[in-house]
Amino acid sequence: MATEEKPPQDATRRLQPKKQTLDDAYAAPANFLEIDVLNPITHGVARKRYTDYEVRMRTNLPVFKMKESSVRRRYSDFEWLRNELERDSKIVVPPLPGKAWKRQLPFRGDEGIFDEEFIEERKKGLEMFINKVAGHPLAQNERCLHMFLQDPEIDRNYVPGKIRNS
Repeated sequence: MATEEKPPQDATRRLQPKKQTLDDAYAAPANFLEIDVLNPITHGVARKRYTDYEVRMRTNLPVFKMKESSVRRRYSDFEWLRNELERDSKIVVPPLPGKAWKRQLPFRGDEGIFDEEFIEERKKGLEMFINKVAGHPLAQNERCLHMFLQDPEIDRNYVPGKIRNS
């Protein structure tokens, strides 16, 4: 009489998920990175006129030395970041909102690139861009991203490289 061996049922049994409590559902997320682009301010007059934006970050990711920061950045600073990431990292960098060349032509009947609606649209595009970039795990190790998000001034003579977790 040969007895048939049964495969161990434990090997293929489903894991029972832990029931989520209200405390779990409404607790702070395990890892978060929030970046807002807000408070656009236009400075200067005539050809020296420009708009900058507040870039506010909150995170609990260990790779960032500061858990909260707020810096002001111009569109050209976002261009700098995009160019640095394209040159030095292995990620596909998303596009920035357009340069709006036609809005910069003289003799327009409106405020051009300083029109409130245009600034609001650009602000939204910049926020989408920086959140996509900063949300990428490989970009989070790039020194240029940390400088962009956390240093009051961008040192354009910095040495590109990775951030070391200490």
